[in-house]
Amino acid sequence: MSGTHASGFSRELIAFINEWRSKPGNLIMILHKVQEEQGFVSKEAAGEVAELTGIPLAKVFGVMSFYHFFKTEKPGKNRMSVCLGTACYLKGGQDLYDEARSILGLKEGEITSSDGEFSIEPVRCIGCCGLSPVITVNGEVYGKLVKSQIKGIIDKYRTPVRATA
Repeated sequence: MSGTHASGFSRELIAFINEWRSKPGNLIMILHKVQEEQGFVSKEAAGEVAELTGIPLAKVFGVMSFYHFFKTEKPGKNRMSVCLGTACYLKGGQDLYDEARSILGLKEGEITSSDGEFSIEPVRCIGCCGLSPVITVNGEVYGKLVKSQIKGIIDKYRTPVRATA
């Protein structure tokens, strides 16, 4: 069993940071490793990276905001991607994205539902152009969709609410 540092970083992650601290391109590699371990890079984790590497926090945040790969919000239990690549966009991908956000009650700037069940992100291409428009949920592909099918797909992944006696 691996122990964790006060920040929640595993011993393995701290060892990785120590190994990469002085290498060129270290910050991107370290942030990838943090996200791999924790699912996202929180403000606290970014601060810990800055402290452990000696890299100014402003630079850490700058790299995180420049590269869209880095998530700064904890993802939902179910991860939904909506393709907005050319083929999907032309066949209604934006409508699917807007509908899913509406069903999940997401406000501008939010990517994770308030109950933590779902997170959603637009992606540029899933590689299933022949099935456009396409979404994925936890890696499962749904193609040739229309807006009215989104609720059923989301409902398939929702955790059932248990009745109380």
